[in-house]
Amino acid sequence: MAILESIRKRTTVLILIIGLALFAFVISGVFKSDGFGGGKVGSSVAEVNGEDISIEDFRSKVETASRSYPPSFTSMQLVNMVYDQEVRKAILNQQFQDLGIDVESDQIIEFVKTSGYAQIPDFQDENGIFNEEVFKSAIADWRANDPLRYDAWLQDEKAIIEAAKERMYFNLIKGGVGATLAEGKFDYKLANDKVDMQFVRVPYTSIADSTIEVSKEQIQKYIDAHKTLFEQNVARDIRFVYFEEKPSGTDENNVKAEITALLDDTVEYSEGSDSYDTVPGFRTTKDMAAFLDRHSDIKFDTIYKAKNDLPSSVADTLMALGVGEIYGPYKDGDYYKLSKIMDKKSNGSVKSSHILIAYAGAERAGSEITRTKEEAEETAKKLLAEAKGADANFAALARENSDDPTAAQRAGDIGYFQESNVRLAEAYRKFLFSHETGEIGMVETPFGFHVIKIDDKQNIVQVATLARELQPSEETINGIFTDATKFEMASMDSEPENFGDIARESSFTVRPVNKIGEMDENLPGLGAQRSVVQWAFNADTNVGDIKRFNVTNGYAVVQLTKKYKKGLMSTEDASAMALPEIRKEIKAERIIAANKGKALEAIASDNNVSLSNASAVTMKAPTLPGAGREALVVGTAFGLDQGQTSNLIKGETGVFMLKVTKKEAAPEVDNFSTYANTLRSSAAARVNGAVYNALKEKAEIEDNRGIFY
Repeated sequence: MAILESIRKRTTVLILIIGLALFAFVISGVFKSDGFGGGKVGSSVAEVNGEDISIEDFRSKVETASRSYPPSFTSMQLVNMVYDQEVRKAILNQQFQDLGIDVESDQIIEFVKTSGYAQIPDFQDENGIFNEEVFKSAIADWRANDPLRYDAWLQDEKAIIEAAKERMYFNLIKGGVGATLAEGKFDYKLANDKVDMQFVRVPYTSIADSTIEVSKEQIQKYIDAHKTLFEQNVARDIRFVYFEEKPSGTDENNVKAEITALLDDTVEYSEGSDSYDTVPGFRTTKDMAAFLDRHSDIKFDTIYKAKNDLPSSVADTLMALGVGEIYGPYKDGDYYKLSKIMDKKSNGSVKSSHILIAYAGAERAGSEITRTKEEAEETAKKLLAEAKGADANFAALARENSDDPTAAQRAGDIGYFQESNVRLAEAYRKFLFSHETGEIGMVETPFGFHVIKIDDKQNIVQVATLARELQPSEETINGIFTDATKFEMASMDSEPENFGDIARESSFTVRPVNKIGEMDENLPGLGAQRSVVQWAFNADTNVGDIKRFNVTNGYAVVQLTKKYKKGLMSTEDASAMALPEIRKEIKAERIIAANKGKALEAIASDNNVSLSNASAVTMKAPTLPGAGREALVVGTAFGLDQGQTSNLIKGETGVFMLKVTKKEAAPEVDNFSTYANTLRSSAAARVNGAVYNALKEKAEIEDNRGIFY
């Protein structure tokens, strides 16, 4: 009673507490829903300058893209591709709106006329030329009679409108891109003014890195002075142990024993006849195809093979066997095999080169071929005589004269062919297998006249291979799972830093993966493992956390080892990039201090280096022999007079001193318009990419892909 009375006295307080709890629950739900503060994250895959990209529309476009690309495209590749497209569209559409850029129907037609759409037969007249009226009529007909095709066209039309707007936008910018004659002249001189010099270089490598001490403060100072070089995105470091489901030594021995047992005849009891029957083995079977269908993971391949077509590790051995002889068992990749030579053919594969002289009306002769059959034969006979000459270069003749474009690109070489190959014209095949290596002759086929050279002949064999794939047994798989589970539990029960030690105690290999991006998918050593990346970036996953994942062919026990925030790198993370540059600066100061006031010869002698010479160096190609690209050194040379010597210069690879031995001005040119036009064209070609990259860099983009994928 006392307890009930106490509750009654506090009824108001209890109601208030319960009410606040319910209110908090409801409010929490509201702000996680699509309606309020959490709405943008919940409904948009990205936000570009305040404009949402809807996750529903985005998913629909990813689905559409998946139907247009081969299965080899992973889901994340599709997501990232569509994301880039949608961000680009959003950024450019904002520009179009600000500038009032729009596309009218006549501009759509003009775009279609100058694009691949103009090649659609439905849009062409009887002469195969795009016709505006035919185009309009085709669209109207689709709209009335073929709604599916019309809907597809509407999607194409959207893409055309976007492309037309882009063309208009970028053309407006290109209209402001130019180059003056003075700029053309300057560019001409950069490429054609030349300087000869004598120089000495004291390389930075002459001072050992171990003699240079760099403090944490120096690294931070360098970072502050070069902030753009040390900006980083959100990233993660992990390490993992991979437990691969692969065959054990016992599994391999079992497979080897299985195929060895199939080599010879066996005796089996037949219930039907109540007798024992002899079952032919691999060595004696008369029906090899049926035997391999029943016992082998690789079926009987009747095609004859040359040495190069056989497994390299056993090719010599197999080619040396006689018909009926067997080699094995042997391991070839993931298989154990027995191979039997079923047949052999000497010189059964022939390599040849040819020069095709086609004529009008011959098979596959292009419209550009106008010579008559008689003219083609006469030309071929002349080439035959030339090809048989003592100093003839058949490859060059084929490149210059053959009407077979593919073979011409390969200097006439068409590779190896067997006599049974149906791709060879009969006359061509007959020549190959009735003449010796090195012979040259001429034959006529439906394609024209061929001047043929036999380059090589190879022996070929027909091989029957009994193969069994190596796979882990159930016992092996269970053992691997047990190992992975034990390691996971032992690691989680210990301190995070002991992960590597525990692995090494069991002879497991720990593999680190550094700087994983939030939208990465492939992890070195594991392949596509998006779930691992998502776990690493989960807000609830802390540094040191461990988790086991089912991965391709096994398990991975993964530990998160480091988190990186967006912004400047820490001194520890930046040291790998900063230290070489800081050391280079310190070395340069030491070398300059040690050689100040010395002449070229003295610097070379005191530093045990040689005087070098560089000739005809230009500003556009500032490369020095033995030193590589040294723009500052070459620029300094152009600033000196002939015969003048420079001060000590901090170069890319060392400290330099140089003496200008000759300066040669570019030949005089009356007009620099050609060079100005080249600059203008080059600048215009960069507009599309450069402008978009600049807009994207300036845009405020909130990327929410990691929430959904």
